[in-house]
Amino acid sequence: MITITVKKRKGNYLEFVSKGHAGYAEEGQDIVCAAVSVLTINTLNAIEKFADDRTSLVSDESKGLIDYRLKGNPTREAKLLLDAMVLGLEEIAEDENYREYMDLTYEEV
Repeated sequence: MITITVKKRKGNYLEFVSKGHAGYAEEGQDIVCAAVSVLTINTLNAIEKFADDRTSLVSDESKGLIDYRLKGNPTREAKLLLDAMVLGLEEIAEDENYREYMDLTYEEV
């Protein structure tokens, strides 16, 4: 199962930690892992390219780990990109076909 914790302060997403593997299908065929990877990795790449936020990233592919943090308040661009990522993750987490493979939680910091 993939566990994702999204942390926010005053309505703004500031960081997320995604870890684990979905186990929906064999490696290379797992559409849940692929979807989560695309959403999370594209978001951090887009923030790096289109926003002026300072960030921190720790990743370990073997553990399925992405620990991504904004340092300070998010820019308008980072806020929009993180909001879009969370929207996509919520769609997966709420889908009856995939929700057992992903746990999405929120924490206020």
